[in-house]
Amino acid sequence: MRQLGGCADARRSLTTDRRSFVKAGLLGSTGLGLADLLRSQAHANANSPASRNRSVIILWMRGGPSHIDMWDPKPNAPVEVRGEFGTISTPIPGIQLTDMLPKSAKIMHRWSIIRSLHHHDAGHSAGDQICFTGYDAGPMPDVNIYPSVGSIVSKQLGHLTPHLPAYVMIPRQVPGTGSAYLGIAHKPFETQADPARPGKFRVPNFDLPQGVTVERVGDRKGLLQSFDSIRRDVDRTGSLTAADRFQQQAWDILTSSAARDAFDLDREAPAVRERYGFLPEFDPKASNRCGCPAWSQRILLARRLVEAGVRLVTVDLRWWDTHVKGFESLKQGFLPRWDQAYSALLEDLAARGLLESTMVLAWGEFGRTPRINNDAGRDHYPNVFSAAIAGGGVQGGRVIGESDEKGAFPKTNPKTPQDVLKTVYDFLGVQTDVNYLTNTGRPVPVLPHGSPIRELFA
Repeated sequence: MRQLGGCADARRSLTTDRRSFVKAGLLGSTGLGLADLLRSQAHANANSPASRNRSVIILWMRGGPSHIDMWDPKPNAPVEVRGEFGTISTPIPGIQLTDMLPKSAKIMHRWSIIRSLHHHDAGHSAGDQICFTGYDAGPMPDVNIYPSVGSIVSKQLGHLTPHLPAYVMIPRQVPGTGSAYLGIAHKPFETQADPARPGKFRVPNFDLPQGVTVERVGDRKGLLQSFDSIRRDVDRTGSLTAADRFQQQAWDILTSSAARDAFDLDREAPAVRERYGFLPEFDPKASNRCGCPAWSQRILLARRLVEAGVRLVTVDLRWWDTHVKGFESLKQGFLPRWDQAYSALLEDLAARGLLESTMVLAWGEFGRTPRINNDAGRDHYPNVFSAAIAGGGVQGGRVIGESDEKGAFPKTNPKTPQDVLKTVYDFLGVQTDVNYLTNTGRPVPVLPHGSPIRELFA
């Protein structure tokens, strides 16, 4: 395997909170992180075999969506297995979905299902780590020991456009999405704000410091004067470096109208926003609230970002942990909202000519138990689960693998999360035979194992 040294910024002591990309860009103008990020990625861009127009959207259904109640119904199983929902046929002969997904069923030709996924850990954060990194979790499963798929993409491929980050998390990180030993330069940019309703979404880190305007930022001398106090603080730490062309790129990101426009959901036509769906105004007295978050507009934002040139966007769609009154939650909110937003995304990408260049992966850290529990829900279950995948050359209308008659174990063609990650990496052009050094100098490959799921493309 090829071996690459660890990123310098993985070992650099940083005294400033830089949880988001643009905030790092602001400090980059004083000689810190973003300039280093751009410098380290220039070499990757120059040597990458990847097509420069390829992106990935990961729709992360944290909590564990029920495969039986979504993509792998069991109509002939006993009622305590098949649950409360019926099935609906799709235009593809032999493929059925739960009857709660009519819009997804209608466009089955645009997406495919992997029904034989499995791994071994029933913990939420441990499952997150497996699905985002390909490695088992450590003793603190909320903390990445290994870098996430987005961080690997950022490290190897860098930016599609200099005005936007390579890796974005909407709205903020979940376990498994960190950069570990690749360093802060390859953490995701977190929007932090949540695009819930029209006119109320604002990415806080696009705000310039008080007294600094875009016009002043355009004047390099004026910007340096505005940041004199920051520079003095940084000088005392010995971290300040000479300005170079990478710092100029950092400034360009900070002042870029393209970046601001990409994150501005109010630039979308109202009809498009309605197609993805809105969450009704929160009413604490309502007795029939589904409790699900307003993630429909998060999915729309992901489309805007890949269209503008972000390589990998992960969207947090929590919380699918349906232990209690699971069917009620799925019926009242989760499944109708998912069906509307997912079908809108695929149709929107196709209409804009982006579906071939954008792979869309929808999954969670595991599935749910075949047998319904005493609280009308299902519990954690990693022994078999499903994922939906579309775009990026994936042939729609296919089912890869199958579970047994009760949805309890893979029956044919078993697949692992590592196989899914390998499929994503191959699409983007990431080299998985590369080793990166941990903070202790140990070389670790991008993936421990895994084969691309070629049946999706043949």
